[in-house]
Amino acid sequence: MSTNNNTQPPEVPGEPTKTTTSILETATSVIQDFTPINKIHQHLCAFHFYSHDMTRQVEAHHFCGHQNEEMRQCLIYDSPNKDARLIGLEYIISENLFMTLPDEEKRLWHSHLYEVKSGFLFMPKVPGPIERQDMETVCKTYGKVFHFWQVDKGDALPLGIPQLMMALTRDGQVYDHLVQSCAERFGVDFEKERKNREYITGPAHGIHPLANGGGKGLETRLREVELKHDPAPPSATSAVV
Repeated sequence: MSTNNNTQPPEVPGEPTKTTTSILETATSVIQDFTPINKIHQHLCAFHFYSHDMTRQVEAHHFCGHQNEEMRQCLIYDSPNKDARLIGLEYIISENLFMTLPDEEKRLWHSHLYEVKSGFLFMPKVPGPIERQDMETVCKTYGKVFHFWQVDKGDALPLGIPQLMMALTRDGQVYDHLVQSCAERFGVDFEKERKNREYITGPAHGIHPLANGGGKGLETRLREVELKHDPAPPSATSAVV
């Protein structure tokens, strides 16, 4: 079993941050504008599994901002702590936008219906009534996730190629110890929240059959191909005498 339970992650290699670097960061943080990052307005926690291997499951902390009413984008970390590692990203779109996607693209997106209804997708520290207002919207959406850092393998650095991830779609998929650890650390009662969310409905047209990998495993692989390029301009190949 390969999961990121509550064990201490390996230390990221490299020299400790120097005082001069910290001073420089302080200066640039005052001078520069971080508008895209400042749009982040919510923290969602959920569980992801590798789209080709459901036995590899990770706890994923999403820090999200809206692009508009039908799309939000999220940076994903392995924890909400100060030393959290940026491990991936997720795009979340409405059912309306999902239906406009080509069929081959739809397979890369997962539904959020079960995650919301089960309570396993939640907003840490946010009171239930406020949280459920947003869950009513999220329950009808689809998400596409790629992870760049395979923390469940204990990698100290982000190795390999980006991996397509999927979300839970039914009971019995997530490991109990991941759920229990998460519940204890964040004080969440998943069973209670499941009952509180019984009224929430999913996509108007139901979950699309091509979503969630179309029910199949999808593995991200790297393939060597012929490099395409334009002919070099004459000025780059002519000799200078």
